[in-house]
Amino acid sequence: RWTAKRKQLIVDSRLRTTSLLARTLASLERKPAVFVSASAIGYYGDTGDSIADEGSPVGGDFQADVCSRWESAADAAREAGIRVVHPRTGIVLAAHGGAMKPLLPLFKAGLGGRLGSGRQWWSWITLEDQVRAMLFLIDGTLEGPVNIAAPTPVRNSEFTVALGRVLRRPATIPVPEFALNVRLGTELAESLGYGSVRVSSQKLMDAGFTFESETIEEGLRAVFDDR
Repeated sequence: RWTAKRKQLIVDSRLRTTSLLARTLASLERKPAVFVSASAIGYYGDTGDSIADEGSPVGGDFQADVCSRWESAADAAREAGIRVVHPRTGIVLAAHGGAMKPLLPLFKAGLGGRLGSGRQWWSWITLEDQVRAMLFLIDGTLEGPVNIAAPTPVRNSEFTVALGRVLRRPATIPVPEFALNVRLGTELAESLGYGSVRVSSQKLMDAGFTFESETIEEGLRAVFDDR
């Protein structure tokens, strides 16, 4: 749950480390060419059905505030002439851990289903493409914020159907909003479960990056087939 103490731990873990790294790199006589400083699509808050690109405004919730301050914590490196890149990462699909960890046991047991209405947009990326994108940013010339998400965001209901199909399990039991609110607290549930973030990865693709997994079915099969 996002208690006041937990929120402060989240803020401190991002800002203190990034600020220390940025200031240290800026002070070096031989500075690195690039500093890749993580962020997330949570920067945009809940975008509803609107598509967010790197020029879209910051959202108004806790996640958005953290991401905004997290990016600003790298300013010392930027001001020292180091190329700074902020990968704003979507929901990473991996076989172990991450966003899939709480979902997989339910779906494998045949108890999976959409969250709430299922109309919220999920911008996702496979772990493999995430790593490839990070290497691309290190070796490339992009700077500033860059959305790191597959070019085909899907509604949660579409994600649910695709995951059930890939796992060969039914996915017909919806999770009502109140249940997740009780489990996680309303603020965290709304931000991570029911929030809608639909982003464009055009900036990354215009720079020459290509995704191995472009559709949600491709992505889920790349992660879970033969496992």
